[in-house]
Amino acid sequence: MSDQGRRGTKQRMLDSAVLLLRERGAAGVTVDAVLAHSGAPRGSVYHHFPGGRNELVLGAVRQAGDYIATMVRESAEGDARQMVDRLVAFWKRALTKTDFRAGCPVAAMALDSRDLVPDAGDVVREIFAQWQAGLAQAFEESGFAAPRAQRLATLVVSAIEGAIILCRAHRDLGPLDDVLTEIAPLLERRD
Repeated sequence: MSDQGRRGTKQRMLDSAVLLLRERGAAGVTVDAVLAHSGAPRGSVYHHFPGGRNELVLGAVRQAGDYIATMVRESAEGDARQMVDRLVAFWKRALTKTDFRAGCPVAAMALDSRDLVPDAGDVVREIFAQWQAGLAQAFEESGFAAPRAQRLATLVVSAIEGAIILCRAHRDLGPLDDVLTEIAPLLERRD
């Protein structure tokens, strides 16, 4: 098999693990479920992920975390409000596309992984810290003082993650709209 074919199989497996994390949480990401969803042969698991299920799950959550971190960096080129608008729009599309079945894989890992995946706590903390740092930096570049930028970053991550959970529970995008409506004025005041 070519290097491109191997990378393709590995990427399909990671993408499947991300989706399963989003829909079922860490407990729902089994080797069998990833293989069934990705169509990868059984031998692929230990070829691409010698650490087995734990390596696969941690790789998937890191991939998801990097995706959002990149979105924050790319969105930061506008103003603070536009950046938060883009994040909310992303989650609205993701929720709608999956009929409210899939939420944030990083939050899913944070909620149910302590006993299931060693090192998950460290990885989740690292990802959330990366998101908060990226947001805080963007807020500072938009004119906010560093301490306020840090607090706003914490507020934005917390509010959006909570809203995603409520959207799934209510099968309605309203909580994300509410978060955006209430956060927007905070992003206008630079004091």
